[in-house]
Amino acid sequence: MEIIKSPTGKEITCKSWQQEGLLRLLLNCLDPDIAKAPEELVAYGGRGKVARDIESLKAIVNALMNLENDETLLIQSGKPVGVFRTFEYAPRVIMAGALLVPHWSNWEYFHKLEERGLTAFGQSTAGSWAYIGTQGILQGTWETFGQVAKRHFGGTLKGKMVLTSGLGEMGSAQPLAITANGGVAIVADVDRAIVKKRLISSMIDIMADSLGEALEMAGEYIAKGEPVSIGLCGNAADVYGYFVSHKITPDVVTDQTPAHDLESYIPSGLSPREAHLLAEEEPERYEKMVMETIRRHVRAMVELKNMGAVVFDYGNNLREQGRKAGIEDAFCFPGFASEYIRPLFCEGRGPFRWVALSGDPEDIYKTDEVILSLFKGDTRLHDWLNFVERRFMFHGLPARVCWLNYKERSVFGKIINEMVTSGKLKAPIAITRDHMDAAAVASPFRETEAMKDGSDAIADWPVLNALLNCSSGATLVGIYQGGGVGIGYSIHSGVTVIADGTEQAQKRLDHVLKADPALGVIRYADAGYETAREIIKDPDFPAKVVS
Repeated sequence: MEIIKSPTGKEITCKSWQQEGLLRLLLNCLDPDIAKAPEELVAYGGRGKVARDIESLKAIVNALMNLENDETLLIQSGKPVGVFRTFEYAPRVIMAGALLVPHWSNWEYFHKLEERGLTAFGQSTAGSWAYIGTQGILQGTWETFGQVAKRHFGGTLKGKMVLTSGLGEMGSAQPLAITANGGVAIVADVDRAIVKKRLISSMIDIMADSLGEALEMAGEYIAKGEPVSIGLCGNAADVYGYFVSHKITPDVVTDQTPAHDLESYIPSGLSPREAHLLAEEEPERYEKMVMETIRRHVRAMVELKNMGAVVFDYGNNLREQGRKAGIEDAFCFPGFASEYIRPLFCEGRGPFRWVALSGDPEDIYKTDEVILSLFKGDTRLHDWLNFVERRFMFHGLPARVCWLNYKERSVFGKIINEMVTSGKLKAPIAITRDHMDAAAVASPFRETEAMKDGSDAIADWPVLNALLNCSSGATLVGIYQGGGVGIGYSIHSGVTVIADGTEQAQKRLDHVLKADPALGVIRYADAGYETAREIIKDPDFPAKVVS
C-alpha cells in the first residue's frame, strides 16, 4: 500500500471545503507519522481502523470528492453505503461504527462478524476521522496528572516517581505529561522498537537498558528535584511485580497498555512478533497466557496501592480484565475519569481540538495567540500552551487541543471562522473533539463510572448527543461502540465542523459548539452534580432546561 498523507494548501479536489476538510482528516489519520499501522488502516488503540478495508477507503475518498453540497454520505462501520439528497445545512457525513444489539455485544461475536467483513472497530477518533496522534490526547493526560499532583502532592509532582506502562499511540503522551508536572516517570513498554521510536521523537528523555538502571537514574533525578522520563523495554506485569517483590513504592502508578483488546495485549515472556504468531497458531494458549499476565499485572497494582502508592486505572478496562482473570479486588483502585476529570465535565469542559487544513503550523500558532489573548485569566490554559509550543512537534496536519468549556468553544469557533474569512489563516480549520466529552460517552468503567445517581450505564446521552449535533448542522456526526474499553463496555459519539469562513459555516459552528457541550452540562446536572446544576441556571445558558 502506498504511503498516505493528507493534501495541504489552498487547492481542493472536492466540491467545497466541507467535504474537503473531511477528506483531509480521513487521510491524515493514516499518515505514517501518526498512525500505528497505516498499511492495515489502523490508526491507534490496538486496531482502531479508519475504514473497513482498502476498497471501502477508496470508495469513501471517491464519494467525498463527488459529494454535492446538499448530499449526505452514510458510513456503516467503515464502509460507505449510500449518498442521499438532504439539504445544505445537513451533515455531509453520518456514520455508525461497531454497534451491535446488546445481547450480542461482546468481543467474541464481534470478531465473528469482523472476520466475515461485516463490521470494523473504529476505536473513537479513528472511526470518526479525528485522530491526530499523541497531540490529541496530550492535554487530557497533562490535565489528569495535574489533578493528581493537586489532589495528593500540593500541586506538583516534583520529586515524585510515577510508574506506568504503554508507549503506544495514546500512552506516548504520559512521559511528557508527567515531566510537565515536574515528575520523574518510568514508562515500560514490551516493544523495544516503540521505546526507541519515542526516544527519537523526544517523547521520552532517556532509554534505560535495564530496570535497575532505570531505578538508579530515577533516584538521581528525584534527589535533584528535576523532571525526567525514562523509557524501559519490559512487560508491565514483570516490571510492576519487581517493584512489589523488592518493596519499592512509587508515588503514583497507572498504565496505558491495550488491555481493552486482549488480541493486542502482549503476554509476559513473548516479544510482540512471538505473541502475534502464537495468537494465530495457538489462540487458546495465547489467551490463557494473556489472562495470566493481566492477573499478575493487576495483582501488582493492587499490592502497590496497599503499599501506599496512588494507583488509578487510565481508562483501558484493565480492572475489569483483572477481575475476569481472578482478581476479586481489582476495582479497589479508581478510574482516572471519575477520580480526577469529572469536575471538568460538570463545567462542560472537555478535549476540544482544531486542525489546520492548510498543513501550515503558522495557522495553529496564530490561533494560540487568540487563545492566550481571549482567556487571559486562565493560568492553567496559558501554562498548557506555553508548554506544548516549547516541547511538542506537530505530526501530520498541525493541530491543537484545549479543554474549553461550553461558553469558550463557541466564542473561539466564531473567531476562527472570521480569521478564515479575512485571510489571516491560510486555509479553513477543522473543529472537532475527542469522544471523552461530557455528553458524548457512556462508559461505566471509565467516564461514567460511579455516577452520583447511578446512571453509569445509561447510553441515551451519547445517542441524543449525536442526534442533536445532526440537527445543529455539524459537518460529520457519528455514533460508535467500544472505544478505549472494548466492545460491550461503551457507547460514544463524535462530531466535526469545518470552519471554512462562510456564513453557513458560522451558523453551523454557533449551533454545534453551543449545543454539544451544553448537553454535557445538562447530563451532569441531571445526575445531581451541583456545579452543573448552578451552570444551567445561568440566563445565558444555551438551552432551556425542562426538568
